[in-house]
Amino acid sequence: MNIVINAFSARRGGGQTYLVNLLKYTEEYHDANVFIMAPHSLTLPNAPQIIKVPINWPTENPLLRAYWEKTILPHLLIYMKADVLFCPGGVINTKPPSGCKTITMFRNMLPFDYIQRAKYPPGLMRMRNWLLEKAMLRSMQIADLVIFIADFPRRMIENRLRGRLKKAVTITHGIAECFKTDATKPPPRQPWLPMNGYLLYVSTFDVYKNQMEVLRGYYRLKQQRKTTEKLILAGFNSTDYGKKVIKEIKRLGLQQDVILPGNIPYEVLPSVYFYSKVNIFASECENCPNILLEALGAGRPMVVSDRPPMPEFGGDAAIYFNPASPDDLANKICSFIDDCELIEKLSGQAKARSLMYDWRNTASLTWKAIKEFN
Repeated sequence: MNIVINAFSARRGGGQTYLVNLLKYTEEYHDANVFIMAPHSLTLPNAPQIIKVPINWPTENPLLRAYWEKTILPHLLIYMKADVLFCPGGVINTKPPSGCKTITMFRNMLPFDYIQRAKYPPGLMRMRNWLLEKAMLRSMQIADLVIFIADFPRRMIENRLRGRLKKAVTITHGIAECFKTDATKPPPRQPWLPMNGYLLYVSTFDVYKNQMEVLRGYYRLKQQRKTTEKLILAGFNSTDYGKKVIKEIKRLGLQQDVILPGNIPYEVLPSVYFYSKVNIFASECENCPNILLEALGAGRPMVVSDRPPMPEFGGDAAIYFNPASPDDLANKICSFIDDCELIEKLSGQAKARSLMYDWRNTASLTWKAIKEFN
């Protein structure tokens, strides 16, 4: 069986994490050849059935990539005798040859969340999300299989398309073993982490991620109790929204209390999650919240946005709050942060919940779904 993966849209973050872990567990499928076309930044596992296909084309440009997918990729599929074309980025721009099935995924919720879309000023981002909505809906309708990564977005799309999906399956993401840290063998503590404890929120700075509300919630927390813990807002912050958050830090006089380390290397994140006093996740729009899952593995108390699908993943392992309300965040943190017994209980629940998510199981279910076409 020849499986061709068009992964050029996986340029960073969750897209690359998914592909690396999917391809990591191919040893059970020796009868399948996996041809993958991906950015140079994607480091692939070494496996005999994984074949990276070099493409001499400016795929970084989305318009030129779309042209290549429409005009050149169909001929490559014939040449590679493709049985399956898998487009995990969510958009199928290619008409496959006869006998070649198509699979796509629904990973990006933002184009379908009109409330969050409206937070962006008129311009490129609004146009991009409008175009993505149309392209993704069309791709899901023509695909032979759509892989969803949570039940909430699956219900939303099924209600939207009203029976026009050919076949669908829900397969959640996993948690890499490096994030399932153990208190008996703690990871090395990073020297820059505050010794008096800290609250942590890891995410790219964006309007729907609500770093502004987290910052203001922290400010209110400091008004309610003697808060020696610092706030770490980790993630890429060189955006217009990030600049607004930095300006608000200065306005509130929190320059000595808020740490902005920028992007933290992937291999360092387990340590940063593990030593936090509280892990926060405040996003209003997600499909599968990978950061939430990774933080669960640290076994630390979680305060999480109550917007779906977050409760679907966090279950009883988190305390939920209204991500648009700084007061609610402050009140929820204040309700347990000084209660050692409750912190221990929440930590145990987070650790137990993390055991539900395993990349080997995710990969196994995905390859099984793909091979059913053979």
